[in-house]
Amino acid sequence: MSNRPAILAEGLHKYYGKTHALDGLDLIAEEGSVLAVLGPNGAGKTTAVRILTTLLRPDAGRAEVAGLDVVKDADALRSRIGLRVLVWPVNMPPLMKT
Repeated sequence: MSNRPAILAEGLHKYYGKTHALDGLDLIAEEGSVLAVLGPNGAGKTTAVRILTTLLRPDAGRAEVAGLDVVKDADALRSRIGLRVLVWPVNMPPLMKT
């Protein structure tokens, strides 16, 4: 494993018109770790993931994934990552019982 984090975000901001959807996100996820993005509706979770996966450009701040800048190295980063979104309905029972 390298010394650099797998995901690094510093001061990410995103606006949609007058709506400040992402307000200075700072995040570090170490290589080999598992990361869950949790929060209430409107907290900026989807916006953050879209920025980290190069689907959206931040208005301010910077982010790297696998050592690649999400803006400057977007094409190279897209060739190295995949995105899987799992949404579990609140009223759906779990797959396994413990």
